[in-house]
Amino acid sequence: MFFAHPVTFMMGAVAMTGLPPADLPEVAFAGRSNVGKSSLINAVTGRTHLARASTAPGRTREINFFVADETLRLVDLPGYGFAKVGRGEKNKFQNLGRAYLRGRPNLKRAYLLIDSRHGLKDVDLEAMEAFDLAAVSYQIVLTKTDKLRSQRDVNQVVAETLRKIAKRPAAFPRVAATSSEKGTGIPELRAEILAACEV
Repeated sequence: MFFAHPVTFMMGAVAMTGLPPADLPEVAFAGRSNVGKSSLINAVTGRTHLARASTAPGRTREINFFVADETLRLVDLPGYGFAKVGRGEKNKFQNLGRAYLRGRPNLKRAYLLIDSRHGLKDVDLEAMEAFDLAAVSYQIVLTKTDKLRSQRDVNQVVAETLRKIAKRPAAFPRVAATSSEKGTGIPELRAEILAACEV
């Protein structure tokens, strides 16, 4: 019921100096470009066009903040690994995401989105290293599980992912399997977010 309350776009920040005050609990969403981040945020909030999904992967080049019921914030971090921009520009907005992770005292949990069809890639391992170094609690969220052939395949990807994160110091020991299109796993993810933010 919480996400039936107002959820609105608050602001986009292109530098750490432009972040809103750290006065509300926040959860952040990170992932490879084209992993379904905007779709997941829309599904979690029950909105259709809150986070704008782009047809050109790698378009999120700022940190976008959405506020839910003036109680917590959902934070959309810049995607990584695919943007068709120069290396300097790419490093700039990916470093912004890393700086946010290191310097945000009100960040309660990060959600690292992984396309269930492809599993963890090397570029995802780099993101996990950043989370571990920043000592930020993060949970793996598998997206697009409706594209897999069967529930057995979903279970297999979940088990494989759990095995790969078992020794990661900041990894939350549960993997969420979701489908934004079908709504699978979304109520459970909402509950995880509210618990992390102690709402």
